[in-house]
Amino acid sequence: MNTILSIKPLLAVLVSLLVIPVLVSSSDRPNVRESWIFIAGTITLLIVLSMLPVILDGNQLALTLFEIAPGASIAFRVDGLGMLFAIVAASLYIVTSIYSIGYMRGLKEHGQTRFVSFFALAISATIGAAFSANLLTLYMFYEILSLATYPLVTHHQDTKSMISGRRYLIFILGTSIGLVLPAMIYCYHVTGTLEFSTAGIFSDQLSKPAATVLLLMFVFGFAKAGIMPFHSWLPAAMVAPTPVSALLHAVAVVKVGVFSIIRVMTGIFGVELLSTYNLGVVVMCIASFTILVGSCIALSQDELKRRLAYSTISQLSYIIFGVALLSPQGLLGGIIHIVMHAFGKITLFFCAGAIFVATGKKYVSQMSGLGKKMPFTFTAFFIGALCVIGLPPSGGFYSKWNLILGTLEAEQSIFMLVLLVSSFLNAFYFLPIVYKGFFEKSNEEDENMPVKIREANLCLVIPLIISAIISIVLFFYPTVFVNLIKVGLAI
Repeated sequence: MNTILSIKPLLAVLVSLLVIPVLVSSSDRPNVRESWIFIAGTITLLIVLSMLPVILDGNQLALTLFEIAPGASIAFRVDGLGMLFAIVAASLYIVTSIYSIGYMRGLKEHGQTRFVSFFALAISATIGAAFSANLLTLYMFYEILSLATYPLVTHHQDTKSMISGRRYLIFILGTSIGLVLPAMIYCYHVTGTLEFSTAGIFSDQLSKPAATVLLLMFVFGFAKAGIMPFHSWLPAAMVAPTPVSALLHAVAVVKVGVFSIIRVMTGIFGVELLSTYNLGVVVMCIASFTILVGSCIALSQDELKRRLAYSTISQLSYIIFGVALLSPQGLLGGIIHIVMHAFGKITLFFCAGAIFVATGKKYVSQMSGLGKKMPFTFTAFFIGALCVIGLPPSGGFYSKWNLILGTLEAEQSIFMLVLLVSSFLNAFYFLPIVYKGFFEKSNEEDENMPVKIREANLCLVIPLIISAIISIVLFFYPTVFVNLIKVGLAI
């Protein structure tokens, strides 16, 4: 494997950051402002994609900005895992930007310039996390993302959003400062480095009790991953506009949380050390609890966005579950679920927002008959639901199939029941929404009220159609992402 010096990772991070002053200066010209969003998003995606052939050839791109101490620097390194995450974030940024225009303008939301500016900063931090060469750089971008998304969560600036914003910061910053930071300092103290390595950075410096405590500090400290009991910030953040919810749940925040845990498990501890101390089972038990309880709570939620939020809490733990299997098939299934869940879940949030803009309805009990009046939206919702449930022909089937095979490969077949039971629960809380939309008579029809309900504006409908189509395409063509995972983990 060759390491090539390149400035491209830095450029990919800087594009969305440097466009912010332009967005602010164009605040009184919305069309110009939105044009710059697409320009920045397109340039970012093109830079990311330009690195893809090099990574698929088994090489890495690297750039060190400055060294703080020996073995601790602010540096970038693009490998297979980072490339996978960056492609998802950069591509969905463009789609979400189109959607946010239709949503924010459709509801005549205030502070649209502030919204798109912090949105751009969040994507910049996400790309930075994807391309981090070490734990210190990852931690820095993790915290930048926390601060950048706080104004998005509190966008409405009412009492409810401010309370949710405080909870968001308490959970996200509190755990990262209280758990991740001391764990990172300890790692550096013991090993003298924070650089990610497929073999891990520890040799024989850690006893099993110390390794267990340290791993749990990282798993719970990266609270963006939504592991219970550090999950309640996530449904609380649903007070934010739907584009923010999509950003939180599919593109950036939660995915940076699980990506950080993946980096720690595979690049700091290493698969061999985790297997030696049997720590994968510990993490699997924690993830299994979150998967099942999150799914059960989702069943009881009538507000659509909250149902999606608890579904996200459950689905994120599939990713951690797969990595904790420590088998090639499990690692593949868990990591590629980042991609499959991203496109499936963002489709569902796009649909929820389109329904709200078009009808003002946000509760599952209000969805009766809407599928006949909004066929594109509800068909896309059905496809997104299939992806999250894990049914063909959606990409979610590919990731969950590999997760099931991973349990057999790791000789942890008892945990297969967790995957099967949770998938049934996924179906129970998603498919009734589709049924209500297409097959139940609407309340308006019951009351003989001539209500004109139609599809939302094109800026809302086009993105959800695109993401739904990609969710199906990924079922047939997951090869690029599979190869990135294999290159990144040498499996």
